[in-house]
Amino acid sequence: MSPKLLDPVVLKTDFPDLHLHASGKVRDVYDLDDQRLLFVATDRISAFDYVLATGIPNKGRVLSQISLFWFDFLSDIVPNHVITADLAKYPPALQKYADQLQGRSMIVQRAQMFPVECVVRGYISGSAWKEYKATGKVCGIELPAGLRESDAFPEPIFTPATKAVTGHDENISFARMCEILGTETSSYLRDLTLRIYKKAAAYARQRGIIIADTKFEFGRTAKGITLADEVLTPDSSRFWPADKYEPGRPQESFDKQYVRDYLEQIRWNKQPPAPALPPEVANKTSEKYLDAYFQLTGRRLDV
Repeated sequence: MSPKLLDPVVLKTDFPDLHLHASGKVRDVYDLDDQRLLFVATDRISAFDYVLATGIPNKGRVLSQISLFWFDFLSDIVPNHVITADLAKYPPALQKYADQLQGRSMIVQRAQMFPVECVVRGYISGSAWKEYKATGKVCGIELPAGLRESDAFPEPIFTPATKAVTGHDENISFARMCEILGTETSSYLRDLTLRIYKKAAAYARQRGIIIADTKFEFGRTAKGITLADEVLTPDSSRFWPADKYEPGRPQESFDKQYVRDYLEQIRWNKQPPAPALPPEVANKTSEKYLDAYFQLTGRRLDV
């Protein structure tokens, strides 16, 4: 008999008296007024650029709570867009949706977002490893010869990408980023990204997690350049268990690699419709997300 899912999943939010501002692979964003947005993280999961038919129990709550942890942890370096995640402080019109919003939502400031994702890599893996094997470079950056898969770079590298509405984001050179945003802004975002990553990676390493790579999104608010969207989650980052780290091969992961591996195993052709996941795969993936939250924060998510 297949195991039951750990908890009911939230695949779609339903707030009929709110205007849906945007719906992504995971998050639904609603307009509150001309200054504020409501972010809600669902339990949807995507792989190979498609949202799967099965959600991951508690995933949206984990993503929200990890982001809130990091926003607070990094607040001495960069302001963030969070106004509140305390349901008691939400407008009265949202109180009737408390069950849907609890633990998986936040009210944030609207920001004028930069059209470039700030990607930082501390270790060589994924697309960077493939590019390095073919060219000896990653995003145009010359790297030492002889690196093995999953090796740490001598220093973390900044590899920006343009945002894609559908499909893969496109890696670009820093020079191209300067053409899009200007040299001064690009240099500031690059240096800020590396500073944030180094602080977060050092903390996570102490907690038994290697942050191999991650991406940040920034925008402008009244506070200046502001950290927005999600931060250092298993969806936006590659998290490896430090006690199992061994260069020269792919690493075990806290992220959705388990789902990708299952989809490769069943030989899905990576075309729609995306398949459903067996309960045991959904449960195992949920456990990985919950483990990441516990290791990073030292707290158990109440499930």
